[in-house]
Amino acid sequence: MVMKTPALQLMEISRPDHKLLQLILRNAPGTYQHSLQVANLAEQAAEQIGADTLLTRVGALYHDVGKALNPVFFIENQAPGSPNPHDELDPVSSAQIIIKHVTDGLALAREHRIPVRIQDFILEHHGTMLTRYQYINAVKAANGDEDQVDAELFRYPGPRPQTRETAILMLADGSEARLRAERPTSEAEIRRLVKDIIQNRLTNGQLDDTDLTLADLDTIADSFTATLRGIYHPRIEYPKLEPSPAPASDPEPTRPIVTR
Repeated sequence: MVMKTPALQLMEISRPDHKLLQLILRNAPGTYQHSLQVANLAEQAAEQIGADTLLTRVGALYHDVGKALNPVFFIENQAPGSPNPHDELDPVSSAQIIIKHVTDGLALAREHRIPVRIQDFILEHHGTMLTRYQYINAVKAANGDEDQVDAELFRYPGPRPQTRETAILMLADGSEARLRAERPTSEAEIRRLVKDIIQNRLTNGQLDDTDLTLADLDTIADSFTATLRGIYHPRIEYPKLEPSPAPASDPEPTRPIVTR
């Protein structure tokens, strides 16, 4: 049986002046903004399928708290044009630093007495997925031979999402990050990317431990698309107007008639 976290406690720890949220804001401002975006995205989807909206929102605010301990290793905290420290690391070391934000986040949450239900969002938001960028680089370094690469060195510890709420966060986190990187220019592109993220997590078995239905996933995709459309404001293609011919000018402008 899942223990319910009181709403008042959730509201209290969601206050922007909470010490742990302030730590994220000060140390990793890019991560803080990402978490706000993901919280909005996940909350709206949770409402659409009847999940716990407050729990989902608060879990989203804290899901990446571990990044506050090593912010420069995460792209949203890197200044444009600055060197990426991962470029100087081998794929395994790079992956281990990325993966560590989960265990670092759990340690911070426990230290600040964050409820266990919120700790679940920290642990489950990547499930047991691979840090794919680093894994692909490792395979390339092995001349394309996957048998020479230990995939477990690139795998998040999990567990996979156990509830609808943590599953929604996983999908929202992946969708927001993907769209932030690719900057889609139309609603159709947004929907395609969202659907791709959902299908990827589904195919990889990351949603197997939840009771989400295919109908729920369609509703979540619709909700994400609508919310992300508002965030990214895809360019509207306006019809082109042919320039109107300039009006003929009078050789002598008409003077106003003055009456006395």
